[in-house]
Amino acid sequence: MGRIKRSSKKKAKSQKKVPADTHHCLSFVFRTTDSSLFSHPNFCIPLQKQLGGEASSSSSAPAKVWQPGVDALEDGEELQYDPTAYNYFHRFVNAGWPYLSFDVVRDHLGLVRSEFPHTLYGVAGTQSLEGAPNYVAIFMLSNIKGKMRKPDGESDMDGYSSSDEEEQDTKNSMHLKKVAHAGCVNRIRSMTQKPHICATWGETGHVQVWDFSSFLNSLADSGMDDQIIHKLVPLKVFSGHEKEGFAIDWSPVVTGRLVSGDFNKCIHMWEPTSSNWNIDANPFVGHSKSIEDLQWSPTEANMFASCSADKTIAIWDIRTGKKPCLSIKAHNSDVNVISWNRFASNLIASGSDDGSVSVHDHRLIKEGKDPLVGHFKYHKKAITSIEWSPFEASTLAVSSEDHQLTIWDLAVERDAEGEAEFEAKMEDQAKTPEDLPPQLLFIHQGQKHWKEVHWHPQIPGMIVATGIDGLDVLMPSNLASTLY
Repeated sequence: MGRIKRSSKKKAKSQKKVPADTHHCLSFVFRTTDSSLFSHPNFCIPLQKQLGGEASSSSSAPAKVWQPGVDALEDGEELQYDPTAYNYFHRFVNAGWPYLSFDVVRDHLGLVRSEFPHTLYGVAGTQSLEGAPNYVAIFMLSNIKGKMRKPDGESDMDGYSSSDEEEQDTKNSMHLKKVAHAGCVNRIRSMTQKPHICATWGETGHVQVWDFSSFLNSLADSGMDDQIIHKLVPLKVFSGHEKEGFAIDWSPVVTGRLVSGDFNKCIHMWEPTSSNWNIDANPFVGHSKSIEDLQWSPTEANMFASCSADKTIAIWDIRTGKKPCLSIKAHNSDVNVISWNRFASNLIASGSDDGSVSVHDHRLIKEGKDPLVGHFKYHKKAITSIEWSPFEASTLAVSSEDHQLTIWDLAVERDAEGEAEFEAKMEDQAKTPEDLPPQLLFIHQGQKHWKEVHWHPQIPGMIVATGIDGLDVLMPSNLASTLY
């Protein structure tokens, strides 16, 4: 895992004039009247060129799907996103330094909600230039609007209507509080059961636990950007790690139980007490290189998983000692991130430094079988974040250093007949590349240095991601038809 390169702090522009006879798009998606998904889910809607301030139709020649990492932009060309590919897409630009890590904070606005406008809460940690103060940003994003289904349940594009004809004013939709943090925030996580309690991993080598309840409660009354960096005393500071790290996770089963892992191959467990935490000074040790990510089992109170730069994933049972009970050779390069499926708890997804994504069934190890049940080599650079959907067992979100955020449905298989039918319908518009994985649902771009992506746990289909420019909040159109 790495931080954002300082020399690359340039803003990615979303729109620019496109030369004649050029067809590019930022996100490729298709919908069908029966809400089904063909094996090639991406196609390019040709852009209109800007000519003398007026939009004119592009050439009648069939469009080519622009493939990130394969096709190059010519001088003067830039990607322009297609708004019909999204149920909604909003960007909230950083008011200060880039967020290296963030987390969605659960709220009391409804366990499962789909009515617009949406409001979401979150916490994020900054990566400032050397010498500048870092902080935790506690934020509320409100007035998020999108397309709603008509009462008759139509599923094609004509079956959607905008919840608001006006464009969202993002400046009036973000409320922010700042809390001082010593050093860069490598990672931040909100506790599932008590979301106002958050843990941070700092570049100083300290893991800290905070109570942000007063700041979260006051967000609705604050302005867009509170310039004051407030001071807050953390509930707990742990200095027992010999080196810094990124890996940290709260247990979704046991309230307050936490694990933190470092670059020195050590994992420490935090056991909650009535008023604080007891931290085991004797670490879990089993990897030969740095701990990159940690995930508690979504169903088992005593099980967690770790991944490492040693190319493996380990599964631990805290009742049986300080060594892993299972170890999986997961990739041919560093394993940067993992996600444990909450619906199919035998499945763990992982992302590697070589850009590959894998899915492992850890039950197969006990049967003497290969645990690898899926492997995808689409991304051209390191995977920086991976997360299973909290509403769909087969849906996965991935971000990469190749500046792409991708959505996958691992239940999709190639359908030659449906594929041919779709290509015939789209003959005059776009030709889908044959080498795209059939499971690839959506590609989102527009920012550089994607660092983390999370699904909102209470709003089906909502994806939040952090990059060099800020936070993107989006829902692809082809996800909307499968969720509602």
